[in-house]
Amino acid sequence: MTDVPEQRAIISGIGISRVGRKTGIPGVELTQESVTAAVADAGLTPADIDAIATLGDTPADDVARLLHIRNDTQVEFVPTGGLFAPLMGAFLAVASGEARHVLVYRTVQMMGGAIFSAGQGAAARPTAPPRRPPGGAQGMARSMGDMQTLLTYHAYSAANWLAMHARRHMYLYGTTKEQFGALAVNSRKNAGLNERAAYRDPITMDDYLNARPVSDPFGLLDCDVPIDGSIAVVVSAADYAPDAPNPVVRVQSMGGSPGLGGWDHRPDYPKMASVDAARELWSKTDLKPADVDIAELYDGFTFLTFAWLEALGFCGDGESGPFVEGGTRIAIGGDLPVNTYGGQLSAGRMHGYWVLHEACLQLRKQAGARQVDGAEVAAVSIGGGPIAGCVLLTS
Repeated sequence: MTDVPEQRAIISGIGISRVGRKTGIPGVELTQESVTAAVADAGLTPADIDAIATLGDTPADDVARLLHIRNDTQVEFVPTGGLFAPLMGAFLAVASGEARHVLVYRTVQMMGGAIFSAGQGAAARPTAPPRRPPGGAQGMARSMGDMQTLLTYHAYSAANWLAMHARRHMYLYGTTKEQFGALAVNSRKNAGLNERAAYRDPITMDDYLNARPVSDPFGLLDCDVPIDGSIAVVVSAADYAPDAPNPVVRVQSMGGSPGLGGWDHRPDYPKMASVDAARELWSKTDLKPADVDIAELYDGFTFLTFAWLEALGFCGDGESGPFVEGGTRIAIGGDLPVNTYGGQLSAGRMHGYWVLHEACLQLRKQAGARQVDGAEVAAVSIGGGPIAGCVLLTS
């Protein structure tokens, strides 16, 4: 395809902080660890960074002061990209020549106000609707406009909202709890190969089926794991690739959604914004779903990965259950390895940025014991309900 701006961008560096549960480590310290690692991994110094783009609890200005980064270029976030809005904005900034190197990071803390938290630690009723995200996320806030209706009917958690999607999918297509469980069991197996994962001990299908109920049909092991941690990437202009000390990751295409229909007013419910994001992604590349070697897909809840498998065309509508059943096809040695690092279900919730980091490791052939042989093309997705963004990356 021609005239696809994001193809003029690369990911030249990646970094990850210490990761854990209830670590007590200040967010700014975790952020410093990840961004320092990413800049060094790209073969750069802080003086080489033109801009910082982030959504999160550690402000970009604080990082700029801490690392003596100029941050004198304003990155326009892509409003349809959800939590990938700053990443997509960075792609376009370097593609247009407005910046040469952009630092993008995401920092989360279990006890500290992460945006749109949900999962194993977030089933409690909030005292007020979630706060409006900081600058650059107005599109994401608008897509949440029907949340007040959900709260009125006592659906206080994303576990409730997405459980309705899952239950509808089960009704229409015969999807089963055991099929959701196959994803959870496989994710935990992959996490056993990831020394940073929050939970690494194997689980069985019986463990999954007997886990504490959260919101029908979800149990505890259908939900992601809150953690403390930070992940950073450096997005650079593509012509920097020959000078980068590590293999670069190339951007093929990206897609997002305006979130039309909100959480539950889409005419094609239980489909989500993921179908719109995927449609845009595939419209900008000659690659096809069959060309993808690994899929690092958002899994705030098991069903979200099922929705992304269908949206991205790895299987047909209603076919994600049989696709995942037994776990063989999605295993590291399978036809389409999924969430090779353990996903948010076992490694921990990093709001989609760990899927990005893992995809880069896989394409750089640096994933160690969980490396997928011949990984050249990766699909990466983030979000659920009316929030969705996805990118297609190549080695």
